[in-house]
Amino acid sequence: MNIYDISRRAGVSIATVSRVLNNSPHVSETTRKKVMAVIEGTGYVPNAFARGLGLNTMKTIGLLCPDASDPYLAQALTYLEHSFRQKGYDCLLSCTGRELPARRQGVELLKSRHVDGIVLMGSSFIEDNSADNDYIRDAAKAVPVILLNGSFPCENVYCVLCDDQRAVTDATLQLLDSGCRRVLYLYHSNNYSGRKKLAGYRDAHEMRGMDVDEKLLCYFSQDKSSVHQVRDTLLQLERDGLAFDAVITSEDILSVGALKYARMAGRKVPEEMCVIGYNNSSLCNCAEPELTSVDNKLLAICEHIVATMLGVLEGKEMPQKTVFTGELIKRESTR
Repeated sequence: MNIYDISRRAGVSIATVSRVLNNSPHVSETTRKKVMAVIEGTGYVPNAFARGLGLNTMKTIGLLCPDASDPYLAQALTYLEHSFRQKGYDCLLSCTGRELPARRQGVELLKSRHVDGIVLMGSSFIEDNSADNDYIRDAAKAVPVILLNGSFPCENVYCVLCDDQRAVTDATLQLLDSGCRRVLYLYHSNNYSGRKKLAGYRDAHEMRGMDVDEKLLCYFSQDKSSVHQVRDTLLQLERDGLAFDAVITSEDILSVGALKYARMAGRKVPEEMCVIGYNNSSLCNCAEPELTSVDNKLLAICEHIVATMLGVLEGKEMPQKTVFTGELIKRESTR
C-alpha cells in the first residue's frame, strides 16, 4: 500500500493525499474525512521516504540528463543544482544517454535512492509509443516528476517548457520579412521539441503564402558538436546545386557550423546570407559575427521547475503544464 493506492481508492489526486497528510488548510473537510477513512481502513502508514510529508524526507532531488556535455543541458544542470541547493535540497545526477533501457535504469536508480522528486531534463525522455513511457508513469506513482521542455499528460507529472513552435515561427518570419526567400532549416533531433521547431518553420512559410521546398529541410545525423562536419555538409549541399540565402538551426552549435560554411564559401553574413540559432547560449557572443538566436527562457524554466517541485512537496496545488514564450535576440548574423 502506498500513497498512489490511497489516492486511487479515495478518488482524489496524489497531491490531495499529500495535503491531507500534511494537515494543509487547502483541503475541504469532506475530502479530508474521505481520505482519512481510506487511510484508517487500510492501515496505511506513510514511510520515511513518502513524498510531500514535510518531515523525514531525504531532501534530495534526482536529475536525469541524457548528455551532461550538451551546452543547453549543462546550463540547465547548473541552474537546477544551484537553486535546489539554495532551498536545502541536494541533487543526485544520473546521465542516462538517449537509449530507452538506460533511461529506465536511471529512473530506477533514483527511485532506489529514495529521492523526493525527479526532474527529467529534455523531451528526449518521451517516446512516441505510449507503452514505452510506462517507466515515467510508474515513477510518478511514488514521487513527483517534472519534465523540462517536453509535454506528457500524466498524474503527478509536471511539464515546464518553451513554446518552440511559436519561437521558430517568429524567427523564420524575421528572415522571410527581411528579404530571405530560400531559408534552409538545419536540425539534429526528431524528439518532441524537434518536431515542434520543424512545425514552426512550416507555419511561417504558410503564413506568408509560401510553399516549403523539402530540399531545404536538412537533418544532420552526425555529432552536432562537430562544427566542421556541419560546415562540410552545407558545402556539399551547395555543390549539389541547392540554393539558400539563410540558415536557421535547431541549436546554436549547428549555427556555428553554418557560419564556418559562410566563411569558407566566401558568403558575407548577413549581407549575402543570414543565420539564426536556437538556445541563446554563450556560443552566440563567441561567434564571428555574433549570432542571432532564440532565447528559450531556460533560466525562467529552471526557476519554475524548482518552484513547482517545492510546491508539490509542500502539498500545494501547482500547474500541470507551464509554457514560456521564446524571444529572438538579434545580433550581427541577421539583417
